[in-house]
Amino acid sequence: MKVAVYVLRGCKGWEMHLSLDLGVDRMWREARQREGGSDEGAKMILLGTAYPLPWAFKLCEGFRSLPVMDSWSLRGWERYAAARLQEELAAERSSGCEPVLERASLLERADGRNDGPGFDGKGESGNGEPVREELQRGADELAGLLAGRKLLVPELEALLAEAAPALSASWRAAAQLAHLQGRLGFAAGLSAPRPRSARRQELRCLRCGSAASARTACASCGLAGCAYCEACLALGRSRACSLLLHGAAAAGPALRSQAGGVPAPTIERWGLSPAQRAAAEAALRFLAAPAAGAATGSAAPAWLQRLHRIGRPPGEAAGSGHCHHANRRFLLWAVTGAGKTEMIFPLLDDVIRRGGSALVASPRRDVVLELAPRLSKAFPEVDMALLYGGSPERWKKGRLTLATTHQLLRFHQAFDLVIIDELDAFPYHNDPMLAYAAERACLPEGKFIYLSATPPPALQREAREGKLAHARVPVRFHRHPLPVPLRLAGASVSRCLQQRRLPSSLLSRLHESLDRGAQVFLFVTRISQIDPLVKLLTGCFPQFRVAGTSSQDPDRSAKVSSFRNTEIRLLVTTTILERGVTVPRSDVYIMDANDSLFDEASLVQMAGRAGRSKDDPKGRVVFVSPEWTKGQKQAIAHIRTMNRLASKLGYLR
Repeated sequence: MKVAVYVLRGCKGWEMHLSLDLGVDRMWREARQREGGSDEGAKMILLGTAYPLPWAFKLCEGFRSLPVMDSWSLRGWERYAAARLQEELAAERSSGCEPVLERASLLERADGRNDGPGFDGKGESGNGEPVREELQRGADELAGLLAGRKLLVPELEALLAEAAPALSASWRAAAQLAHLQGRLGFAAGLSAPRPRSARRQELRCLRCGSAASARTACASCGLAGCAYCEACLALGRSRACSLLLHGAAAAGPALRSQAGGVPAPTIERWGLSPAQRAAAEAALRFLAAPAAGAATGSAAPAWLQRLHRIGRPPGEAAGSGHCHHANRRFLLWAVTGAGKTEMIFPLLDDVIRRGGSALVASPRRDVVLELAPRLSKAFPEVDMALLYGGSPERWKKGRLTLATTHQLLRFHQAFDLVIIDELDAFPYHNDPMLAYAAERACLPEGKFIYLSATPPPALQREAREGKLAHARVPVRFHRHPLPVPLRLAGASVSRCLQQRRLPSSLLSRLHESLDRGAQVFLFVTRISQIDPLVKLLTGCFPQFRVAGTSSQDPDRSAKVSSFRNTEIRLLVTTTILERGVTVPRSDVYIMDANDSLFDEASLVQMAGRAGRSKDDPKGRVVFVSPEWTKGQKQAIAHIRTMNRLASKLGYLR
């Protein structure tokens, strides 16, 4: 994209601005002059009407008013622009291009009459008031549509085509007016951190926070080497010359609950178990506490702090905006099958009841689709938006939003409460892009709730050291202890397939599980092992239906449904089913439990498929492996610790 750049001499010195529509800037300045504002008597000099967007931002963000500028001729301003863009001009020349900056021109004569571009010729009939009123309505509508959103121009155009087609042709003028009024923020899709302490710094994507090194020739801005981000390509290409528009943050502090108290009706109506209720009450007290300014509390990780500095709008103070103290984050650490969804109902109700907005984000689309009817039933009168790749509601706004974490890249300071489900799951875990998106989606003084049965080690450590507010739910809703895994020594899957036979000890236990009527999960590490293992097991258990599935199986949903309905009795699968699947009366067998692919968290999650039903709370979990590993020991220790804690707190039946 190319934009206009001009300098303005006002009462307080020189200012530099970029513009999507110079006519709007002129109209805005004239209105301020008539009202006797601070821009009265201003002088405008146009540096150019077609600057590549990243060049325009560099000029504007690094601009400082100097007294000597009052004596500069147009040629002086041209030299200034060339000097500031010396590095960019040299880079273009090295690519075989010969860029030429535009000549500066005076937009206003001494008598106050304008020589420069007018208001697109639209405001010149009569006194122009009808056009200005129409433009203001457009700016109001656009600011409303972009409130809490962060969109590139193609995304904005898609939004307007669906929600406001009348604005499609005039959005640039409306956006410029909303920007001048402080209701709409502009940024380049990619930017270098500020301050610019080095001659060349890596660019970062302001949509996802990722480093961007790829460059191509660009027809939009005319540059031979326009950088773009490869990390968030799935949502459209974010370039150095892409305009990123975001709505201003909502005014006022984040919502708070009744200070120091927990509204009893909010808790009572949900019918929670004692352990669930204790955790929900702790979370409500957390929501009631101030979000920032605490004397204690650990900051966000260093990499995340750096990304926030990159994404800070020009002129925003280093200490303003997001205050990433530990008292903005709360960990709900609940065992698998504890009923985490039911525990967040009081939190959502508390925020929504007081006029706030809440987001529940999950890394996986299938979990989002599974949660949607449960939330709709719990909050039938609340407007809810359901967002995921290909969702028909992608531009819908709701008081309650349920989304995959990738959809958070399109939000900007939109929610009072952000709940991240399955914090430790792929792809959210270890993905700075999604962590960045989640942080930026929350209001400056909003709160975060993290849900996990197996939190990352860093969060577990913060919780143990008292640096992270948290609540532990060590028992399932039926109040029976978690099944503790048994270890069964046996050959590796590859060895079994090579020998075309399974250990007799394993076959004996599988027989016991199938004979007692259990549905059997059999987890393996490799997709390539599934089909041959299914054939081997079918030969061993011809009276039972055996099937296999993985992430590459187009019939996965149908097979899981058949498994739930007991049509399939033994399902061979990968970690694709390690979480989010509840099947009554289940036993779990984990082959090659010693494999490096299965860490403590993964083993605990897979073990969590057993014993979830109140009719079969004991279930069976078996680790099958040729050797005893640290991961297996840690997983068993984790489960036993939770059972001891549940017993100590009196939660077990």
